[in-house]
Amino acid sequence: MAVNVSARQLSGGALVQHVTEALAVSGLPASSLVLEVTETALVPDPDSAAERLCELRALGVRLALDDFGTGYSSLSYLRQFPVDVLKIDRSFVGLLDGPDDDAAIVHGLVQLGRRLRLEVVAEGVETTAQRDRLRAEQCDLAQGYLFAAPLEAAEAELLLLGRVRPSTPSGV
Repeated sequence: MAVNVSARQLSGGALVQHVTEALAVSGLPASSLVLEVTETALVPDPDSAAERLCELRALGVRLALDDFGTGYSSLSYLRQFPVDVLKIDRSFVGLLDGPDDDAAIVHGLVQLGRRLRLEVVAEGVETTAQRDRLRAEQCDLAQGYLFAAPLEAAEAELLLLGRVRPSTPSGV
């Protein structure tokens, strides 16, 4: 399960407590929870953000750097913050449909993530051509309309149980 964390939540003092309580109430193993943080959420107070992320990771929660490359794009974030997952923004995935020079950015991001032993997830995959290129790059995971439109919890459960087919926008 992946959950977005806002800059406000990250800077507030109750995030670790809220996550601890949510894990206890839900029974979800901490290792099954991925908290997604954008680069812009880390910028206002990087030291405090790093401390909070370390506390969350100590719970066993996994951490993802979301929309990588679209914010302040400091490569030092990959060293400074204890992340497990690098999420490539959809704006870069869209480049896979263009010239090889544009697609080289995705290649570089996937290779960077792999070298740093991070799980690499591509966001916004909409075409089979994008999926195929990401497979060729050995990207770990992909998400987007090619696989399913956004779903409510009940619909997602049915999809995961194989009781319904994913709905995708027309033309995909």
